[in-house]
Amino acid sequence: MSNALFQQAREAVAYANSVASGSQQGDKDEALMKAKNALSSAYANCTDAERAQLREFQQTIESI
Repeated sequence: MSNALFQQAREAVAYANSVASGSQQGDKDEALMKAKNALSSAYANCTDAERAQLREFQQTIESI
């Protein structure tokens, strides 16, 4: 998957998840905000398969 916005969203969600779990240091609220923004940006510019994964990422963010 070469979609840069999708890649950024995946990385932002992974970072927010690791900050929330304590495995990385950082501002949890800021990490969540960046992940939500990245998801929003990526959603408009991706394939159906990527959208399905973005919905999973969204569920991850909501569970934090």
